Amino acid sequence: MLYGTLAPRPGRPDGTAGSGTAALPRVAPVEALPPAPLLPRIKVLHVITRFWAGTSDGTLLAAEGTDPDRYEVWVAGVPGGDLWEPARAAGVRTLETPGFRHALGPADVLVLGRLVRLIRRERFTVVHTHSAKGGSLGRIAARLCRTPVVAHTLHGLTFHPYTARPGHPVHRGLERVTRRLARRFPAIAPRATRAAAETAAPPHRGEVPRSAVRLRDLPETFDPAARALLGVPGTTALVGTVGRLDARNTPLAFVRVAAAIRAEHPDTAFVMIGDGPLAGEVRRLAADLGVEVGLTGPCPDAGRLVAGLDVFVTTSLHEGPGRALTEALATARPVVATAVHGVPDLVEHGATGLLAAPADPGSAARAVGWLLDHPREAAEMGRQGRRRVRGPFTPMTSCTTGTPFTPETSVTTGAPLTSETPVTTGTPYTPKAPFAPEAPFTHGTALAPGLLRGAVGARRRGLPDRPATGRVPEGVPRH
Repeated sequence: MLYGTLAPRPGRPDGTAGSGTAALPRVAPVEALPPAPLLPRIKVLHVITRFWAGTSDGTLLAAEGTDPDRYEVWVAGVPGGDLWEPARAAGVRTLETPGFRHALGPADVLVLGRLVRLIRRERFTVVHTHSAKGGSLGRIAARLCRTPVVAHTLHGLTFHPYTARPGHPVHRGLERVTRRLARRFPAIAPRATRAAAETAAPPHRGEVPRSAVRLRDLPETFDPAARALLGVPGTTALVGTVGRLDARNTPLAFVRVAAAIRAEHPDTAFVMIGDGPLAGEVRRLAADLGVEVGLTGPCPDAGRLVAGLDVFVTTSLHEGPGRALTEALATARPVVATAVHGVPDLVEHGATGLLAAPADPGSAARAVGWLLDHPREAAEMGRQGRRRVRGPFTPMTSCTTGTPFTPETSVTTGAPLTSETPVTTGTPYTPKAPFAPEAPFTHGTALAPGLLRGAVGARRRGLPDRPATGRVPEGVPRH
């Protein structure tokens, strides 16, 4: 694994070469050597609430990219998400926990008991939790089992101004109780650490590692082949969004934005890439407002299609900052995004895109209209956004530091990007092949730098590794 995880560096007492040292060649074929013993692996459990594309894709990428020779990775969470099958296909151990639901309820006691039994049986060295409910139950279970290393990723707080008020006191109380049960608090954006400082995470334990986003297969500029697949002529301005059509992403707000834009720019087309429970309401509202909005339906290759847009829009009220937004910037698309949670860390108003007021379709419509009226400035914002997400990573280790934040992605090059590819010579569109983890793999928020410090520190001091089963060895750091 790379530096920034806890791969031993050259000269460490355990004698293992670090990521900066090239592997030495074997002096004889493996088949001619005596069989090597099986080395113990560090067992890692991710506890997450809903395991579906978009919100949990970074967790899946991190689980896929973790070195299988050193780590055994499990994921436990709510049954029924669309990422369970890809996780199993990638060799990740999965447990769709019976009774686990997104909403709080009495059945959570049974879920907690099942997590405790799982952790005690498998003897995990690391328990890494995600989201509000999964984070609370996972951290409590890990503490009851005296798990050596516990971390909680700050994807975004459940109690924010646009959620239902009745749940705020309960979630705030859970966060205050469980904040002391984790050693590390990796966050997806600097603003997430600051927002959580009062309730969810001690300020000195917050850090912002690189986020795992799959960008290698995405074009770096406008793709006319993607536009053709969307069925819109290249001469027509196309404004679109990507995401699940549910209440969190507020797709009805996008329809209202489209109607407002159409009044000033009647030749503009609109598309929503994705599907969800609000698809029917989206069609009805579009018909009522007299605006045509295309819906692609389920689209596993949405990242490639976003390269066919002229302007990417997100109206979400809970974003942190989001995979779709990162992919849009990576393809040099001009973007308009609501100024919520970690989005302003990625979209700098007037530099890498435009920010709009939350829950204000008129604000987003005015921003989109400005980009359509100023194509040269819009293109430059797109290029600068691309440089931001594809450039080298500058870690931000504390919510109090002023270090500039540059989100990192899974590309392997940090070379400066030059002139934009002409529209007539864009990258041909091909369906995305099954994902194979890159070597080396730059994993992200689901396994943050410093996460395994306690466990690997014990190893460096000569303490025994935690076995797959049995009692915890004496001397292993406990939380």
